[in-house]
Amino acid sequence: MVLVMPRSWLAGLRSRLGGTSASEDGLGILAFEAAAAMSRLVSLHRSLSDEEVRRLRGDVLRGEGVARLTSTDQPLLLRLACGELLADLDRAAATAARLGARCRGPDAPFLGGFDLVYADAKRGTGGLARLDAAVGFSRGAGKRLRKMERHVAATAKLYAEMDALTELEASERRMEQWMQHSGPIPAQSSSKTKRDEPSDKLLRELRLQRQKVRRLREASLWSVPVHKATKLMARSVLAVLARVSLAFAAVVPGLPPPLAAGRRTRAPGHSSGPLHQPTTMAPDAAIRHSAPIFRQNDAASTTSLSQSIKPPATTVGGSGMELRYANVILSAEMLLSALRPATRDEDVQDGMMELSMRDELYKMLPVTIRSAVKANLVERLRGQQVDDEAAAAAMDAVERVLRWLGPMAHDTLRWHDERGMERKQRFSMSPRVPMVQTLHFADRRKAEAAIVEVLVELSCVCWYQDQRRRPADWDD
Repeated sequence: MVLVMPRSWLAGLRSRLGGTSASEDGLGILAFEAAAAMSRLVSLHRSLSDEEVRRLRGDVLRGEGVARLTSTDQPLLLRLACGELLADLDRAAATAARLGARCRGPDAPFLGGFDLVYADAKRGTGGLARLDAAVGFSRGAGKRLRKMERHVAATAKLYAEMDALTELEASERRMEQWMQHSGPIPAQSSSKTKRDEPSDKLLRELRLQRQKVRRLREASLWSVPVHKATKLMARSVLAVLARVSLAFAAVVPGLPPPLAAGRRTRAPGHSSGPLHQPTTMAPDAAIRHSAPIFRQNDAASTTSLSQSIKPPATTVGGSGMELRYANVILSAEMLLSALRPATRDEDVQDGMMELSMRDELYKMLPVTIRSAVKANLVERLRGQQVDDEAAAAAMDAVERVLRWLGPMAHDTLRWHDERGMERKQRFSMSPRVPMVQTLHFADRRKAEAAIVEVLVELSCVCWYQDQRRRPADWDD
């Protein structure tokens, strides 16, 4: 994701701090784009660690929600997970290639044509075995990782302090405008001194903030030469590609072959081995309602792998409804929590809160789901007796579905938050939620059926609660 900033912000920054673009003296304003790419590379490094790869295979891809709504085909799910990693890597590689075009010196042929180098490496024609000697993908990976972590942390701090400086300068301009329009002050009046006190304090804060920003510029990517930052990113891009190949090539067609076992070395803290062909699931481990909604192509290139994360129109993500459905599910969870047994003194207050939550949830529902819930609810409540056993059964039914549907909704919101443009997320270096464990690839028909089931049973719980709160004389 390319870092985008308002033109007015950039113009003010250039006039105050100098430096309009990257040069051999430093990256300048492009430091933020480079830091975002480096944070993505660090995140990818960590996502390919032994622990994360084991979690992907053991927990994420075998989760009940994924099996019910997406697929139980493990090679297919691995292909989707690998495709997302490659798509993220492609974005970092594109940043390295753009910056590489600005480079001069002995590394210019490698960095200036990095887009071709990367394309060759993805096809396998560049030879990842050559990468082992030329780039030292394992030998220097740990050192490069730590260096990028330091660069990202320092540049993120610079970004925050520049934001603070912009706010202070805006306050200074407002103060000057106020003083210009407040009229003349009598020479003998003591109010002039009082009026100048806030202005003097603001000027001191501005001076200190500018000094802080100046120091952070020197300690961050802002002052790092273009060729050094680009070389660091380019080598890391190829190192991550080699690690993806090492981890997934055994089960995902289209990846370049991993390094020969005899040449393979391991970087400290990042020693994930290849993923072996998954064993066949036991009959009782397969979930009856799994949804094999994709067809796995035969031999595919890494380009098609990167594009494989575009979901079909029959999926929740393909219809653009994943955020809306996730919010509906989370609202259902909150309403369920509010409906749990309460003390008699809390009944009235809880009842008012439940009514508000029900109203909000109802407004969130798409027309198709709203109609399905109404139709199913009429049938469900026909002749239904109001007793504790029926209420408990409805509550259990809701909890049973939300036990596997709820985590997918939470992961969907987290996935979108992690890819937001806020500074905290833009420079985050933690492993990200895999798209495959969200509602993105979920079969829309099956997802809607699960949501309708939750809402129907939840409506029954609400109805039982309402009947329980009714005064006895209402029935006379």
